[in-house]
Amino acid sequence: MKGQEYIEIHVGDIVRLKKKHPCGSWEWRVVRTGADIGLVCLSCHRRLFMPRDKFRRSLKKIIARASDIEANT
Repeated sequence: MKGQEYIEIHVGDIVRLKKKHPCGSWEWRVVRTGADIGLVCLSCHRRLFMPRDKFRRSLKKIIARASDIEANT
C-alpha cells in the first residue's frame, strides 16, 4: 500500500467526487463504510457502492462532516 493515504470518512459525510452524476449533481452522502463505500446522490437519491480504493481516487473533497451537520441541528 505504498503512496496511499488513509482518508477518514464517516456515515453522514457529504462529499464531492471528480465526476458529476448523470443527473447533474456533484454531491453525495456517505451511507455505508467498510470495504465498500455506500453513497447516495443528494439530487436524485440514487444509491452507489464503490470499493474504498476507487472511492479514494474519485474523491475531490469533503464538503461537510457528519459531526458538523449534527452540531448545527
